[in-house]
Amino acid sequence: MNSTIGEIMEVCLLAGKIMLQSGAEIYRIEDTMNRIARTCAVPEAHSYVTPTGIFLSLQGQERDQEQTKFLRIYERQIDLNKIVSVNEISRKLSEKELTIQQAYDALLTIEKSGFLYPFWLQLIAAALASGFFSLAFGGTIIDFLPSVAAGGLGFLLYAKSNRRIAVKFFSEIFAAFTIGFIAYFFYYLGIDIQIDKVIIGSVMPLVPGVIITNAVRDLMAGDLVAGLARGTEAFLTAFAIGTGVAVVLAVLM
Repeated sequence: MNSTIGEIMEVCLLAGKIMLQSGAEIYRIEDTMNRIARTCAVPEAHSYVTPTGIFLSLQGQERDQEQTKFLRIYERQIDLNKIVSVNEISRKLSEKELTIQQAYDALLTIEKSGFLYPFWLQLIAAALASGFFSLAFGGTIIDFLPSVAAGGLGFLLYAKSNRRIAVKFFSEIFAAFTIGFIAYFFYYLGIDIQIDKVIIGSVMPLVPGVIITNAVRDLMAGDLVAGLARGTEAFLTAFAIGTGVAVVLAVLM
């Protein structure tokens, strides 16, 4: 491919940025960027990714064809559909189905796109999942609707407050506190619910399952810094959820 080092650098960084912001594993991000560089006939490519930044160095055929860039990542969320889309573009690029410019344009489209499913559908899914989780953890059919209400409202408040509060930790505490309060409200009304089962089921949509999984996979792949960082992030989220629920139980129970 007759592409400059600068063009290849931009495609690699954009692919890595989208994947990191969407919750991909570190080794997968590094492998994708390196594969794109090798596909574009770059003889030497080195990438180093952390949960908050990307380092990439490309060495061309000539000594003066060398670039090193760093990209800072501020926002991260879970969007597995974008990860799959980037992998598909990388695969098409390696099979010569796309030019470097076409790949860059496609990546820009992915970056600007929203979630695959609208928020109202995510909200319904979170609410129903909360109800079924309460049943899975030993609750009864009486616990189902309170769990749906608590989990749905908790997820809604978390999503809305997360856009306005810079520190994610406080959004998680607020959401968990709301869930605990709603569960206690149903209990206070005299409904014969198992308040522990309702709370456990309702907080499940807030549990960082993907982050925990990625932390373990990064550690197993040898990315110790990323694995420990993501493990710490998952611990803080779990601590925030526990704190929010504990405040309700300590004050109202």
